[in-house]
Amino acid sequence: MQRTIQVRISRGEHQFVAECLDLPVVTQAPTLDELAGNIREAIGLHLDGEDLAALGFAANRTILATMELDAVA
Repeated sequence: MQRTIQVRISRGEHQFVAECLDLPVVTQAPTLDELAGNIREAIGLHLDGEDLAALGFAANRTILATMELDAVA
């Protein structure tokens, strides 16, 4: 059973964008703090009422976020 839900964070033109790699969940926010709250809420809403075991997720799952950074010239 998968315990970790992976999320990729990137910087858009005006906001940060979080895209879940394990679920069809995408959200955005102007700050990283707001984005963290948004992704937790979006994943929670997506999984609400679902059988986590049937989806392959452990009940005590965690979210692992990776941020893409621009290369330094």
